Amino acid sequence: MASVPLSSLSLNSLSSFTSTASDYLRFASPTFQFSTVTKFRGVRFAVTSRASSVVFRNLDADDFRHPLDKQNTLILRAIPGLTEIGKVLLGSVTEQVMLLENIGTSLLVSENQLSDLHKLMVEAADILNIDAPDLYVRQSPVPNAYTLAISGKKPFVVIHTSLVELLTREELQAVLAHELGHLKCDHGVWLTFANILTLGAYTIPGLGGMIAQSLEEQLFRWLRAAELTCDRAALLVAQDPKVVVSVLMKLAGGCPSMADQLNVDAFLEQARSYDKASASPVGWYIRNAQTRQLSHPLPVLRAREIDEWSRSQEYGTLLKRATRITAGSKVLTTPGR
Repeated sequence: MASVPLSSLSLNSLSSFTSTASDYLRFASPTFQFSTVTKFRGVRFAVTSRASSVVFRNLDADDFRHPLDKQNTLILRAIPGLTEIGKVLLGSVTEQVMLLENIGTSLLVSENQLSDLHKLMVEAADILNIDAPDLYVRQSPVPNAYTLAISGKKPFVVIHTSLVELLTREELQAVLAHELGHLKCDHGVWLTFANILTLGAYTIPGLGGMIAQSLEEQLFRWLRAAELTCDRAALLVAQDPKVVVSVLMKLAGGCPSMADQLNVDAFLEQARSYDKASASPVGWYIRNAQTRQLSHPLPVLRAREIDEWSRSQEYGTLLKRATRITAGSKVLTTPGR
């Protein structure tokens, strides 16, 4: 997702476009951020691999894709020339700038660098049946994570140090799984194409602004739907809806010093109260006006969505299809058998 605060798409110049970030929940889709970064001071977190994991060996993106994501993806694909124009705009120079930006200002995670974090990524990728992308850690006080996928090159995920400090091991892996969901569903390329195309449209006199505004509105609808899909990917890896809801809760209003006082059930009740408050005609209008220019759904709505999906037959069927693998063993068994 191109880095715009989740509430608005920042398209000022090609040299400063970012992939999607979020004002409300700062884990998003690809964010292109060309800016200086303060010196990395180090992050300490304890991570241990699970004793066993449920993995989805034949998982397809459409197995968990949100219906609104499917619907809005079809609409984006119907935009004439979107893919072709995007490929032209995303040339080798753009790729090189983004690559050097991350190599020069972030830490590349590997078996020899932040190895525990590397294990979390590899495990999440294995569960979702996808190749693990490169992972970078960047020094920043703004909790955020984003994914970049350009022209078929190896994608990479970036997470900020403040996000690592805010979340538990399970929550951090859920965020990584959310980002992997964007890759599994090919969201990154679509986001990049749409953002750069919008940027180009704004430079066209006359109808250019109208075209860009129309594309932005459609893009925001698609972005919000794509985030719901990736929250489902997070649940497939976490396999506990409270872990995913806890991430959303902390990004909405949590901090490390208050972590032991946060209550997931209270946050879900808050989500239900929002639904009730927006059920009237006036509430419905205000809700639409509130979310129209957001690239991510409101945190309470995402929490409610993932809680409901965790109780659905669709999710239960996916779990029945999964296999369980014990750490250090290659013997697979089907859960419940």
